[in-house]
Parts: sequence; structure tokens; C-alpha cells
Amino acid sequence: MSAPTPTALKSRHDIVENWLPRYTGVPLDEFGDYILLTNFQRYVKLFAKMHHVPVRGRDKPMPSATAGRITIINFGMGSATAATIMDLLSAIKPAAVLFLGKCGGIKHRAELGDLILPIAAIRGEGTSNDYFPPEVPALPAFALQKAISTTIRERARDYYTGTVYTTNRRVWEHDADFKAYLKKIRCMAIDMETATIFSVGFFNEIPTGALLLVSDQPMIPEGVKTAASDKVVDDAYVEDHLHIGIDSLKQLINQGLTVKHLVF
Repeated sequence: MSAPTPTALKSRHDIVENWLPRYTGVPLDEFGDYILLTNFQRYVKLFAKMHHVPVRGRDKPMPSATAGRITIINFGMGSATAATIMDLLSAIKPAAVLFLGKCGGIKHRAELGDLILPIAAIRGEGTSNDYFPPEVPALPAFALQKAISTTIRERARDYYTGTVYTTNRRVWEHDADFKAYLKKIRCMAIDMETATIFSVGFFNEIPTGALLLVSDQPMIPEGVKTAASDKVVDDAYVEDHLHIGIDSLKQLINQGLTVKHLVF
């Protein structure tokens, strides 16, 4: 039996059109045009259960579920995979991408379960340097963040705004010098994806936003995330976090609003 003839992927567009289905198990024409991103499978399972739809690509790197015009994708953890999914999504040019992430609270007033609506992200991860010079800021689409703000208020919730520091370093909670640096730059929270998603989304002309859930307080030893503490946060706050994300995208869909306000 002869080997199959290899497909020639000559352009960036050829690559992302081939790889998005390969990573997710979903054909290009079966994605919604509004995307929720997560790096926790619980969000995908909850979304599928809420909408009575299947989880697809369970054996793939990026499982997903689609209901109507919204698709949720678990892309994994870290800035490299965040850049990968934002590159791959350029194959379908979504109307908006909203990242529902978890973060560590840096300021004392950010308690577990609080919501942070980042107005910018500090590019400490390095990945985004492959897309833009270091001095280019990582910013969300304002109209998308405004829709999220409105949704949160309609649910009688509150939130913090501020900057989030995105790092490519997972284990740092023991490092006193790094903690002092985080205090000096006055960021509200720390994560591993937001700056990359904003930057690579902008590079690919995809409007992006983020709503972060404070899941730990890593500046103090007793606040470092554990399996037990993470389960407490999941059980208490994740479902509401997901509902806010869904309702924010539905607000854009139902009102016919565009969030592509920047000149890319």
C-alpha cells in the first residue's frame, strides 16, 4: 500500500486552515463566529451541559463545544498555546474572541472569586515579542470590554479594572525579588495568557477581550493555589464566570454591535 501524498502547505493561510480542524477535530464551517477561550475543561463541559450540545475533540489538544453562534475552546495553558489558538482562529476570522481566564490577585483588595476586567496587559511572557516590538501595548477591544462591564452590572455584580501582568514562568511564588517587582509595577493580577491573546489577536485583526477570575493570592504563602483551594473556587465561582462570558457575547450578537473599532 502506497503512502498518501503529502499536502503542500505553502502559505500561513494554508497552515492555519489545516491546523485549526487538526487541533480541535471541528471543520472550519462548524465553528461559531463568536469564540470563548478557556484553559480549563470544566468550562467546556459546563457550556455543553447548559446548551445540550456535545463536547467535540475530546481526544484532540483543544476540545470545544458549539451552541448557535458561540464556540468555546479549551486551548490549554500558557502563552505559547495562547498564541497558537489566536493564530489558528485567523482561519475563520471570528467577530470577537473573549478569554475567560483565571488569575492570581496581586493587590490585597482582589479577593478570591473577584472579577477583573483588564484594560491592558503587561507583556512579560516573551511570546508576543515574535509579533510586535516590546514597546507596543497589549490592549483589548474596548467595545467588547464595555459589553462585559454591562453584563456584570446587569447581574448585580462588581469588578475591578487594571492591568494584568502576563508571565511565561509558572513557578515563581517562592521568588521574593519577582514579587517585589510585581508590586513595583502596580499590576492588579498575574496570569500566563492575557497579554499574548491581546497581542496576537491584534496581529491577526481579531477583536479580543478578557474577563479574569481571581483564583488565588500568590503573594502570600497561604494564598498559593492548591488542588483543594482550586476546587473551592471552581465550585463557587466558575459557573457564574462562564454565564457572564456567554451573556456578554450574546449582547453583541443580539444588538448587532461590532467590536472591530481599531485600525489593525
